[in-house]
Amino acid sequence: MKNGSLKLASWNVNGLRACMGKGFPQFLEEESPDVLCLQETKMQREQADFQFPGYHEYWNSATTRKGYSGTAIFSKREPLSVTYGIGREEFDGEGRVIAAEYEEFLLVTVYTPNAQRDLARIQYRMAFEDAFREYLTALREKKPVIVCGDMNVAHRPIDLKNHRANIGNAGYSYEERGKFAELLASGFVDSFRHFYPDLEGAYSWWSYMGAARQNNTGWRIDYFLADERLVPQLEDSRILPQVMGSDHCPVELLLKGGVPASRRRNACASGCRRARARCSWAGRASPPPAASRISAAPTACTSRKSRASPTRRCSPTGISSATQRSFTTSSGG
Repeated sequence: MKNGSLKLASWNVNGLRACMGKGFPQFLEEESPDVLCLQETKMQREQADFQFPGYHEYWNSATTRKGYSGTAIFSKREPLSVTYGIGREEFDGEGRVIAAEYEEFLLVTVYTPNAQRDLARIQYRMAFEDAFREYLTALREKKPVIVCGDMNVAHRPIDLKNHRANIGNAGYSYEERGKFAELLASGFVDSFRHFYPDLEGAYSWWSYMGAARQNNTGWRIDYFLADERLVPQLEDSRILPQVMGSDHCPVELLLKGGVPASRRRNACASGCRRARARCSWAGRASPPPAASRISAAPTACTSRKSRASPTRRCSPTGISSATQRSFTTSSGG
């Protein structure tokens, strides 16, 4: 925790061992989240030859299929308790859920099953959705809950580039979007849309095919969902597309600290409005394609004014592309 803000981060690393050689250590050092949640670790802890100094580690690796799925939580502060899975044998063997309890809230990371091409696994997905929602409902009786991870669904047309072409496909089927809406209705807020309800071009996953990431032909399928009781404590929700190393990029949630909520909310709103006007691409050696069209587009400011670094980052917006991408082409299970 720095300057009163608690930074939570989540990243589908698509294989942690591979990501370690593609910038993961640099990300961890530069962002230094208070808690980092990972999905698709694709490994057992004993396979690792790396350490994460300053973090308590909690791993939930798949037991039914080695090298598949898997989640982890790295936390600077030791949680009060940690639990693995949702208590359902048919789902827990794939290592998809970890819950860490802190004084103020419960943090749950999830790697939601992919419905797969032609919705081949949609029934399993629907059963998981119902069981997971029941699990979260029970947790909310204890204290407020924050859910993060790769939820394998783009909720609304604004959350993927080619929404018309993908209607009914895995990740954008009516069934999956409906279950996500049910989850929100059970007491959660999509934190990114809470701050940026109309922002287009903000994605967290891009196919490896073609130039999907270069053209920003993406999907927003990685989330921080906040318990509605925690809304006054939300400071910002961020997407970090400049961070490479996976077909997903990290997402972050900042929670307010000691400053009264009303003052922090007003300060954040005015600061983000000012920053949007002068936010620029960061972490790139050259401007992105169609940079001339981006300059006037709205951006999701990821201001770091209150943190140690004075730099500002923003999510990519306004990049046009006619390239269609299938969600199931490179997405995992």
